[in-house]
Amino acid sequence: MESAPAVFAGTVFALFGAGLVVWTGARAAHREPVADGARPVASAVLAGAVGVGCLALAAWCFGQV
Repeated sequence: MESAPAVFAGTVFALFGAGLVVWTGARAAHREPVADGARPVASAVLAGAVGVGCLALAAWCFGQV
């Protein structure tokens, strides 16, 4: 029973991280801004880094199971 929170958190992190990486990649591929009012390269790098960080957290959570 104690692994259920780790599985839930890992799933949430994995879905959010994967969605953010895919969305950022699609926006960057179409040369569209990732964030309104921000520098395009900086916002794409920051969003990509957060997405990869969430995927790393998901892997850590699944490793706790």
